[in-house]
Amino acid sequence: MSFADRLDAYVRLIRLDRPIGILLLLWPTLWALWLSSGGRPDWTVVAIFVAGTVLMRSAGCAMNDFADRDIDPFVERTRHRPLATGRIAPVEALLIAAALALIAFLLVLQLNRLTVLLAVVAALLAATYPFTKRFLPFPQAYLGVAFGFGIPMAYAAHTDSVPLTAWVLLAANVFWSIAYDTEYAMVDRPDDLKLGIKTSAITLGRYDVAGVMVAHGAFLAILAAVGVALRLAFPYFLGLAVAACLAGYQYTLIRDRDRERCFRAFLHNNWVGAAIYAGIVASYWVNAGSPAPGA
Repeated sequence: MSFADRLDAYVRLIRLDRPIGILLLLWPTLWALWLSSGGRPDWTVVAIFVAGTVLMRSAGCAMNDFADRDIDPFVERTRHRPLATGRIAPVEALLIAAALALIAFLLVLQLNRLTVLLAVVAALLAATYPFTKRFLPFPQAYLGVAFGFGIPMAYAAHTDSVPLTAWVLLAANVFWSIAYDTEYAMVDRPDDLKLGIKTSAITLGRYDVAGVMVAHGAFLAILAAVGVALRLAFPYFLGLAVAACLAGYQYTLIRDRDRERCFRAFLHNNWVGAAIYAGIVASYWVNAGSPAPGA
C-alpha cells in the first residue's frame, strides 16, 4: 500500500472525512463552556477542549472499529471501513487510538486537577462504549454519557467544581444522544438483527419513532428548565424553539423508517446543536446581568 493509500485509510479510520461525530460531541461541550463561564469563556480552555474533542472522537472511532472488526464486514453501511476491508491491521487501530488519546491527555494536563480526573473517566467511557452494544439494550444512553462528559469537564475547568447544573445538562445530552443515535441505529437495524447487536432501535421496536420524539422532547424540556434556572435571556429560548422545529422536521424524515432518510435525520442534529449554541451566545450578549459562573 502506498503512503497516500495508507494515509487515506487512517483518515477514514478516525472519520476525519465524516466530521458529524466531532460536531455532535463538540456542541454540548461548547454549551457548557459558555454557561459555566457566564458567557465569558477562557479562550485557552476553549482551544484545549476543541482540540481534545477532535482527538478523543478520532481515538473513539479507531477503538470502535477495532471492537467491531468482526461485525463491520457484514453491515452494509460499514463494510467498506479500513479495518473491515483489511487495509489496516487491528493493532494499527489500537496504536492510533492510544496515540490520539495520549495527545488529548497531555492537553488536559494544562488544566486543573479536577478536570484531569474527569478526563480519565471520560477516556474510560469512550474506550468501553463500543463494547456495550453486545449486552446493553440501550447503548445509546451510555453513548450520551460518553459524548456529554465534556460538560462536567468544562465546568470543572472554569470553576474547579461540578455543580448540579452540569449534571442536569449531561442528563439532557443523554436524551439527545438517544434521539439522534436511535435514528442512526434505524439505518442499520436489518443488519443488526441478523448479527444479534443490541440497539435502542431494536429495543423500541415499532415504538422507535415515538421513542425518538419523546427523547427529543425530554432533551429540550430539560434545557428549557436550565434556561429558566439560570435566567437566560430570550435568545436562548428562541434557540430552543428553532431546535424544536428542527426536531419536528426530523419526524417527517423518520416516520416511514426509510434508511436513507433516517440517516439524513441523524446528520440533521448538527443544526440542533448549533441552534442551541447560538441561543446561548446571543443570550449573554443580550443579558449583561447573567448569573455568576457555575450557578
